[in-house]
Amino acid sequence: MRAARFIVIGGGIAGLRAAIALAPAGRVVVLTKADPAESNTGYAQGGIAAAVGEDDSPALHAADTIRAGDGLCDEAAVAVLTSEGPAYVRELREWGARFETDASGRPALGREAAHSVRRVLHAGDATGREIGRVLWERVRGLPSIECLDHALVMELVGHDGVVAGVKYLTPSGQREELRADATLLATGGAGQVFRETTNPIVATGDGIALAYDAGARVADLEFVQFHPTALNKAGAPRFLISEALRGDGARLINVHGEAFMPRYHPDADLAPRDVVARSIVRESARTGGPVFLTLAHLDPAYVRRRFPTIHAMCATLGLDLARDPIPVGPAAHYMMGGVETDVWGRTSLAGLFAAGEVACTGVHGANRLASNSLLEGLVFGARAARAMLQSTGDRLAARDKWSVAGDHADDQAATASRQQPATSHQPLASSHDVRDLMWRSVGLFRSRAGLEGAVARLDAADGSRDMEPGAPLPRLLTVARLIARAALRREESRGGHFREDFPQRDDVRWKRHLVDLK
Repeated sequence: MRAARFIVIGGGIAGLRAAIALAPAGRVVVLTKADPAESNTGYAQGGIAAAVGEDDSPALHAADTIRAGDGLCDEAAVAVLTSEGPAYVRELREWGARFETDASGRPALGREAAHSVRRVLHAGDATGREIGRVLWERVRGLPSIECLDHALVMELVGHDGVVAGVKYLTPSGQREELRADATLLATGGAGQVFRETTNPIVATGDGIALAYDAGARVADLEFVQFHPTALNKAGAPRFLISEALRGDGARLINVHGEAFMPRYHPDADLAPRDVVARSIVRESARTGGPVFLTLAHLDPAYVRRRFPTIHAMCATLGLDLARDPIPVGPAAHYMMGGVETDVWGRTSLAGLFAAGEVACTGVHGANRLASNSLLEGLVFGARAARAMLQSTGDRLAARDKWSVAGDHADDQAATASRQQPATSHQPLASSHDVRDLMWRSVGLFRSRAGLEGAVARLDAADGSRDMEPGAPLPRLLTVARLIARAALRREESRGGHFREDFPQRDDVRWKRHLVDLK
């Protein structure tokens, strides 16, 4: 058994920013289950939002964030994000992050959906990759940080509600145990729970499953953001087509070449992501054809210069981003929910912290504002590190409007569905089966019948698996079941959660966060 002062699970922006802050206090071990750069951070194209413009302020950024969150943002968490964000972004620039600048040397700020002003800093269309480069360079220069790549964390270890370390598998398959004073989950999201996703293959919700299996509280898992514009070409990967394109004037058109978004929302192509995603599906059904993104009305040289990564990817498929209509459609992109934490990353288990997409502070509410994800990882990764340095066994305190499943009559339907046998369905024999079921029944459009069927099949599959809890399929099943059960409980439509049988938002019964506990 080995020991360290701190363990960080994950090599994205939240984990790396935390490791940098922890390094002066003792040995830090960073565990990544794949190559160091293979995280959601590296796939973030559009940029990082922060109130650094002359016409902007943290209060305005907060107002936009709260509006996008559709009535469910934790306003204290939003205030932390937007007020502390500018300082951390300036720090990145001081460390060498190469964000685009204007002629005067100030950041060249982009505009994305639901932002009232330009506030998105970007490095071409590969902002996450640039931030990851800067943070990894800094981490590699700190001798107290040890990085273990291709290390699969199997479980959290501890007792009596206290986490004291992890068990993991080495690349050779050897089982190891590592103990520490404090452990940070920074494992990213769970897009791979769905058949169609923009996320890399490593985004399987590991941190959520690890925390839940250890007895931690998880929350808001019904709120999944489906990005409206992933490449939708047969035989091609679901490559993200950044919202920054629409911020710079790209338009969504139907099979007849008509711009259709004004029909669905007054903000047209810059409507909130959940609205745009559902509108694309509805427009495709209405016209009987695909939906495209077009930049043909913009200067071709500017398009290729501004979006080199997306242009190059399209070119490999025989498409010219600047001239051709690009076929697009929704794909699972971001988890608003996760392991419940306070604004210091503390979970309901002493010794366990979480930051970034794996965590649920409530900062995003029911729908994340574009380009707040990298900022979240940066701000809350740093704050979690500060709390870990001062850790004295504290844990997340109970909060208003955060309700544990089973505490309300509203949860009776979900409880009943878990008792139903799934004898009329084919068994879920593989991760592909799970992902396909989640996409069809727990995707953009949800209903009681579809959700009850999904929960029953997932429950049956989970009960039939005689495998280690940390193995990939049971872990995927755990996260899928939590998402489906939460979606069945919430009998309203809000943000990324849309129920066809309850299409309206219901603040009287459902203006609260749903918490699950094993």
